[in-house]
Amino acid sequence: MDIHQLKIFTSVFKNKSFSKASEELYLTQPTVSDHIKVLEDELNCKLFDRLGRTIMPTKEAEVLFNHALEIIEKADNIKDLLCNLKKEISGDIIIGASTIPGTYLMPSIVAKFKKVYPSVSFQILISDSRDIVEKISRHELLIGIVGARLTNSQITYTPFLEDELIVVSSPKLIKNKHMTLKELMKLPIALREEGSGTRKETEKILENNGISIENTKVAGIFGSTDAVKQAVKAGLGISILSRLSVKDELKYGILREIKLTDIKMNRMFYIVTHKKRTLPTAYSIFLDHVRTESKNVHNTIKP
Repeated sequence: MDIHQLKIFTSVFKNKSFSKASEELYLTQPTVSDHIKVLEDELNCKLFDRLGRTIMPTKEAEVLFNHALEIIEKADNIKDLLCNLKKEISGDIIIGASTIPGTYLMPSIVAKFKKVYPSVSFQILISDSRDIVEKISRHELLIGIVGARLTNSQITYTPFLEDELIVVSSPKLIKNKHMTLKELMKLPIALREEGSGTRKETEKILENNGISIENTKVAGIFGSTDAVKQAVKAGLGISILSRLSVKDELKYGILREIKLTDIKMNRMFYIVTHKKRTLPTAYSIFLDHVRTESKNVHNTIKP
């Protein structure tokens, strides 16, 4: 048994497919199958049941998977430690981020980190908060930044940055700059899709004030913040969005902020990690950088 075989095994386990694992690892499918067969022979057990074109991990595979991840992480950490001896942090950092932090926060934070550690490369995967949390739970990601705290016993949530949600409309649609929440809810509203952190926080705010989302005039549901902004610009309705996401539109008068007279709408962005995963050195250093930068970002997003 070696690290290479364990990496192949974990890829097959996560993808539930020999062909997908071969594509992910840039190996031929017979090579992947041969390595799994050698591993099964060495461990004297079957790791996958072949069910036609699909495979199903056995109980032995489920036990091996968690231990294999730990062994692979420890081996990677040895490389990190050797890099530290050379005073150089290198490697790949993959971050899962929900739309607002992924689009409006992480690029500048990553750019500052790269100036100090140029040998580190980044990939930012943007999805909704629910998807990011699920990927970390399934060990497909190590860290994420999300805009909603979802119920998951495997996940650690660390507060990162407070965000303000505001009401925006097209300047032509609404002339009144001040309204109560109940007055606002008489207007058509454009929403993000379910699973979005902004959508979840919007529903929570409304429910806390005795308003059900089902009783609002939903003008449309959109799969991205940019799509919502375009709908609002076109006069489809108002929307509740992060101040971060509409900073430029407000500055140039493309959108207008409607100030609520009776409530403030704030929510927290969270750093999410798996409770049982050990972060490689590069990830740990980057997270320290993120926490430091959150203080600087907070001062720049005040209205």
